[in-house]
Amino acid sequence: MKIEITDLSFKCIIGILDFERIKKQKVLINVSFDYEYSKDSFIDYAEVSNLIKKTMKKEKFLLLEDTILYLINLLNNNYKIDNLQIKISKPNILKDCIVSLSN
Repeated sequence: MKIEITDLSFKCIIGILDFERIKKQKVLINVSFDYEYSKDSFIDYAEVSNLIKKTMKKEKFLLLEDTILYLINLLNNNYKIDNLQIKISKPNILKDCIVSLSN
């Protein structure tokens, strides 16, 4: 099975610029991964979404690169998953585009 979480949206402190360390900004997270499903063993996508959101709000990352590496480690340690893909977007950091980073 494949879980896809698309456009998980919330505000957090993320970035290296002075104003990014003070004011929360909107981020969009897209995550997808494969896992082995059985009726007795499944992954709760709401739990995954909440874990990502809670972690990013708590950690207040500087770089998107470090954020993705941290989330990869976190999700791989908490769930038996394969083919993990993460994309983090900052839709309001630049006026004329959405900036994103993915693995």
